[in-house]
Amino acid sequence: MVKCVSQVERIRRSVPDARLDFLRADLSSQLEVRQLAEEFSRRYSHLDVLVNNAGAYFAKRQVSPDGLEMTFALNHMGYFLVTCLLLDRLKASTSARIVIVSSEAHKQGMIDFQDLQSEHNYNRNEAYARSKLANLLFTYALARRLEGTRVTVNALHPGSVATNLGGNDNWLKTRLRNLIKPGMIRPEEGAKTILYLATSPEVGAVTGQYFYDCRPIRSSDGSYDVADAVRLWRLSESLAGLHADPPYGHTVF
Repeated sequence: MVKCVSQVERIRRSVPDARLDFLRADLSSQLEVRQLAEEFSRRYSHLDVLVNNAGAYFAKRQVSPDGLEMTFALNHMGYFLVTCLLLDRLKASTSARIVIVSSEAHKQGMIDFQDLQSEHNYNRNEAYARSKLANLLFTYALARRLEGTRVTVNALHPGSVATNLGGNDNWLKTRLRNLIKPGMIRPEEGAKTILYLATSPEVGAVTGQYFYDCRPIRSSDGSYDVADAVRLWRLSESLAGLHADPPYGHTVF
């Protein structure tokens, strides 16, 4: 909460007339994601831009409040559930955009449907790469489902950004990585493609693409596997309970 308030104050100092608001939630918790979506829907009639950018890297296997492996819960299910719950508000906009932050790490990912929660063999790099591949399977599947609407969805690789990713497990190791790894860029630079997809008129009608450095590029062959995308979608719906109990009257598709 303190960080949210300080960021609001920081923005207001630069843009005094800015209309600012914030909602806070643990996006690895499906209950909190639902509460977030419900509160947003109470406050606002539409949503113009949704940027899915929450994520983490866990050195050891952890479990979310819903019993899911934490990397999968936060990096994939958080994106999936909040997007589905806010889809009606996105469709209510005259023109809406969904921006999904993935990573080139997806190229090392594989969706193991026999051990999706890494119960038998947890490897932090594999879990992270799997979640980033899931982001792209979700992006392309969602783009297909949104054809004919005024909502676009695109994914991106922000670059190798010197952030606190992984700092939740080892702060010192993360700091050292950012200092010594060549080619690391500042967060402001890493945000360029996110902002481009969220605001540029050049991509107002573009959907179902993967971007790096503000340009569309091809993602891994596996990310275009339609059968895997459908299977992951159905499993994600089941894990989120969207079939059995559609929340807040939102359309489940």
